[in-house]
Amino acid sequence: MKRTIKKVAVIGSGIMGSGIACHFANIGVEVLLLDIIPNALNEAEEKKGLTLESKAVRNRIVNDSLANALKSNPSPIYSQKFANRITTGNTTDDMPKISSVDWIIEVVVERLDIKKLVFEQVDKYRKTGTLVTSNTSGIPIQFMSEGRSDDFQQHFCGTHFFNPARYLKLFEIIPGPKTSQSVLDFLTNYGSQFLGKTSVVAKDTPAFIGNRIGIFGIMSLFHQVKEMGLTIEEVDKLTGPVIGRPKSATFRTVDVVGLDTLVHVANGIYQNCPNDEAHNLFKLPAFIDKMMENKWLGSKTKQGFYKKVDKDILSLDLDTMEYRPNKKASFATLELTKTIDKPIDRFRVLVKGKDKAGDFYRKNFAAMFAYCSNRIPEISDELYKIDDAIKAGFGWENGPFEIWDSIGVAKGIEMMRAEGYEPAAWVTEMVKSENASFYTVKNGATYFYNIPTKSQEKIPGQDAFIILDNIRESQKVWGNSDATIHHLGDGILNLEFHSKMNTIGGGVLQGINKAIDLAEKEYNGLVIGNQGANFSVGANIGMIFMMAVEQEYDELNMAIKMFQDTMMRCRYSSIPVVVAPHGMTLGGGCEMTMHADRVVAAAETYIGLVEFGVGVIPGGGGSKEMTLRASDLFRKNDVELNVLQEYFLTIGMAKVATSAYEAFDYGILQKGKDIVVVNRDRQIAVAKQVALQMAEQGYTQPIQRKDIKVLGKQALGMFLVGTDQMQAGKYISEHDRKIANKLAYVMAGGDLSEPTLVSEQYLLDIEREAFLSLCTERKTLERIQFMLTKGKPLRN
Repeated sequence: MKRTIKKVAVIGSGIMGSGIACHFANIGVEVLLLDIIPNALNEAEEKKGLTLESKAVRNRIVNDSLANALKSNPSPIYSQKFANRITTGNTTDDMPKISSVDWIIEVVVERLDIKKLVFEQVDKYRKTGTLVTSNTSGIPIQFMSEGRSDDFQQHFCGTHFFNPARYLKLFEIIPGPKTSQSVLDFLTNYGSQFLGKTSVVAKDTPAFIGNRIGIFGIMSLFHQVKEMGLTIEEVDKLTGPVIGRPKSATFRTVDVVGLDTLVHVANGIYQNCPNDEAHNLFKLPAFIDKMMENKWLGSKTKQGFYKKVDKDILSLDLDTMEYRPNKKASFATLELTKTIDKPIDRFRVLVKGKDKAGDFYRKNFAAMFAYCSNRIPEISDELYKIDDAIKAGFGWENGPFEIWDSIGVAKGIEMMRAEGYEPAAWVTEMVKSENASFYTVKNGATYFYNIPTKSQEKIPGQDAFIILDNIRESQKVWGNSDATIHHLGDGILNLEFHSKMNTIGGGVLQGINKAIDLAEKEYNGLVIGNQGANFSVGANIGMIFMMAVEQEYDELNMAIKMFQDTMMRCRYSSIPVVVAPHGMTLGGGCEMTMHADRVVAAAETYIGLVEFGVGVIPGGGGSKEMTLRASDLFRKNDVELNVLQEYFLTIGMAKVATSAYEAFDYGILQKGKDIVVVNRDRQIAVAKQVALQMAEQGYTQPIQRKDIKVLGKQALGMFLVGTDQMQAGKYISEHDRKIANKLAYVMAGGDLSEPTLVSEQYLLDIEREAFLSLCTERKTLERIQFMLTKGKPLRN
């Protein structure tokens, strides 16, 4: 029987419940969100003369929780419009409504007695075959379904989302004693394909996989920091981006998540895993007890390991338990990795360090490798599930076994023994059986060492993905230092950037032109996409700055023209060009996206034309394209100026869409043409399919546009009056007004006396002229320099 999810009920509207409800709304599912009724009126309700029977009062808890979630930052929802997919209610009046849903998710407080009461009600009203799952992070699944009907038990399991549900990719599925295999298979696929998650089936053990390993890692650091005499800044420096982990590293992450949350999980593991060889590590060190006592829980209590006082960030000294000014951390070992781009290639260097950093990494990884090897088969039978869970739940770029592989399995064992640890017996057996690594890559697929069969087996579920790392050598067609072209199969090429932060300079532009040349000669289409942290942060402004400072305006003009011409080639080649943006897609990255034949965007794409922040207007065709798109929306008898003004403000306010769905509202993505993929792992594969389909349907090279309606003086006058008023009201600076007036001139099509139809090339030429003239301004150069040195915009 084919199962579809059209409607879900979420019971419990706290931070987690509201977040899960929002994420289902994100993917277009109708949601019923329920919570308990209040037992007393609040002050505002009493003033209004409401009673406990009023619907507004009975639904107050759920409505307030959802409203708070929708206001939170980062937002749990792709677009505020999607909130209308959520209906609220209460568990006293509205429980019968769950009979119409396909999946019921319980997200109430972590108390077994309360959960069992909820499930008793659920069993009463659910229809046969409805999925029922619990988002528990620690209560054994087997206890929850005791006493329930057989159908309930067959369709019941744990589905542990990580908070925030929209952003963290881990989706742990924990079977109960009677969960049917078809339910587990369905949820695994649904989590990946529809929710955009990394689905991991876990055993019903304390803290499951993600938290068992992740909290071990944090508790291990809590003990090490005192033993090694490190400061919290030093630990955060050592455990952040340098090893492919989030910028918030360790202590800052704990502040964001909440120390109480971490303590709750650590205590649960300590109490429920008495035979764990690292049992004592889960015992809280004295400084954590003190922080809990003082209610220094992190961001929610305004102080934790860090504390903001005015504009200064203070750090907690773990010896004195006093806050002090932040100390900059630096280590010689880290300097050795500065020229190594990928974190996975740095570990071999880091563990050889001769300073405190080297000692730290050896101790840290030795403990982690030993712990992970000993958790098989307790928490998982397959080692790749541990890596998947840690990467998806804690934002690590590489899992423990991948890191161990990068150091070398034998070297890892040697390092462990030096620190007093022994690997699990299966690891030494693996090495004896001449398997030199936990993973291997064959024919573009990743294989893992399967312990029972003592052989390398293909990781399941990869057929929906294209992993560029796995085909980088075997399918390479061409490359330079900034870009590589691979053949994805079926005559579709992929162009990948690997410049710093994927900025677009001469090397990337050469790559795009080369890829289009090759595709036009002997292939069917081109995908421009990568699997880095971000698609592209835009043009190489360092190069622009150097040319402008040296006053090499002819060279700068040629460079901008090459950028424009390359964007236009993306639009006007004889093969389909599909762009696959994700993460930060700013400035030139956005312009490239807007010039694709089709866009396959990851839902988590933060895209916008942000050139105003560095004192220029979009110069790679972005200003032209926004003018063209506004013109396409002009309707007979409509006020055309209003449409143009909206597009002008999108650039002038440097608006960045906070999701691909919001990018449709800004006119950056186009409805009916561009598509959104929730699971980024599937993005390149989907983009390839789109390019192939376009080619097979008979792609014809489009003809350059010469029918763009510009409004001339009529629009220019309105914009200039507006920018004058904005400056007079001190909303913008004099230089902001100058930039805005240059943009106004371009989007009005110049100072033409009446509305006129113009070509794309006409707009590109005046766009380039405006861009160049702004590069001669001292204040623009100050803005570019500030962005290059400080990484944020200057308002001068």
